[in-house]
Amino acid sequence: MTHSDETAQYKKMTGTPVHRLIMWLAVPSIITMLINNIYNLVDTAFVGQLGTSASGAVGIVFGFMAIIQAFGFMFGQGAGSILSRALGHRDTESASAHASAGFFGSMLCGLIITIIGFVWLDDIIMLLGSTETIAPYAKTYISYILIAAPFMSGSLSLNNFLRYEGKAALGMVGLMSGAILNMIGDPILMFGLHMGIAGAGLSTAISQIISWMILLFMFVSGKTESKLSFAKAIHIMPSVYANIMATGFPSLLRQGLNSLTTVMLNSQCRVYGDAAVAGMSIVSRIIFFAFSVAIGIGQGFQPVSAFNYGAGKYSRVRRGYKFTAFAAECIIIVGCSLLIIFSDNLIGLFRDDPAVIAVGTRALRLQALANLCLPVCMTTEMLFQSTGKRFGASFLSALRSGILFIPLLYILAHLRGLAGIQEAQPLSMALSLPLTIPFAIYYFRKIPKQDTDGETNI
Repeated sequence: MTHSDETAQYKKMTGTPVHRLIMWLAVPSIITMLINNIYNLVDTAFVGQLGTSASGAVGIVFGFMAIIQAFGFMFGQGAGSILSRALGHRDTESASAHASAGFFGSMLCGLIITIIGFVWLDDIIMLLGSTETIAPYAKTYISYILIAAPFMSGSLSLNNFLRYEGKAALGMVGLMSGAILNMIGDPILMFGLHMGIAGAGLSTAISQIISWMILLFMFVSGKTESKLSFAKAIHIMPSVYANIMATGFPSLLRQGLNSLTTVMLNSQCRVYGDAAVAGMSIVSRIIFFAFSVAIGIGQGFQPVSAFNYGAGKYSRVRRGYKFTAFAAECIIIVGCSLLIIFSDNLIGLFRDDPAVIAVGTRALRLQALANLCLPVCMTTEMLFQSTGKRFGASFLSALRSGILFIPLLYILAHLRGLAGIQEAQPLSMALSLPLTIPFAIYYFRKIPKQDTDGETNI
């Protein structure tokens, strides 16, 4: 990018009305998340045609994919938050250094996951909560995911860099291309070439590699302010990597706990058979799809928050937070109302098994109700992380998925059986809201009262 392009980008990020800028950046993120989640739902529906055990295998491997994504998000959000604040300071050199370190660190972690995964493949499958009947399907599916792990992690990091630069549309192109190819590849490989669940895994692996190539092209073709350099990544001081990982740790914690709770949920459900595992995994996919629009708005808020915080435009951070929480809540109310009304029909779309529908319907209704509490929690987590408040971001990330959920799952599963397993996650979501609000109040009391240019921060 030329100097004039960089100046124009700075003016756009610090001068465009906050609500308009957030939505402009959110739309590509929303489209990307919807397409990816539509793929996840379509993939679940296709695999469901192979049987309940195959459907359960997708839920098992989904927990493992969350581990890969955790490292991609850690390096992507960590380096992205820092590079965005650096660009707010107009320090392109620092932004490029952190982008390089984040990208190659992410790829390396993905490669390590691949090696560990293949060495202990059988143990990992059972550790993830697989039953004896689900295990063969899960082992086949996860083998392809392991091959693609470095590219999956790297793609997520690159997409986050683009979002934090304010170029979410470029990230959308890369991730959407992979998701669309995945949806096309699934039926061809699974049924046209009679590969079964191996076809679903191969389709996912190919699409992830293609997404990685497209996203990498955005950086090497000069479409970004930050530049990637392998030599720079090698010679960067360890303190830079430590800073990236510390800033991105809330994302690792959040995604890692999501993976852990998925594994724990599968393990608890395993006692009640494949139908329970399949039902709860289908609910997870549907809930994430319903919440994806709200998350997309939050992702539009993150670069606005980080960039303007770095530029000393604190009033824009405050306005952005209020707008994001309100807009996300409005969307969640509509989406969750539909989930409650049509819950049994939605579960039936993915697996026409009365036992699966019975388990999934109750769990979906409970989680839809509890999701009404999430917009404020999500926006507050993103606020803390995007502005470099590591401790608060880490605690809030751990609160819902770990600190509250893990003990609730064990206690309720012991006291109420399968009903308690269905209730644990919704209850942890509901309890997280009153614990999150004081963090937001404290943050805005501590933020500077005036912008660096003298505008009052109210």
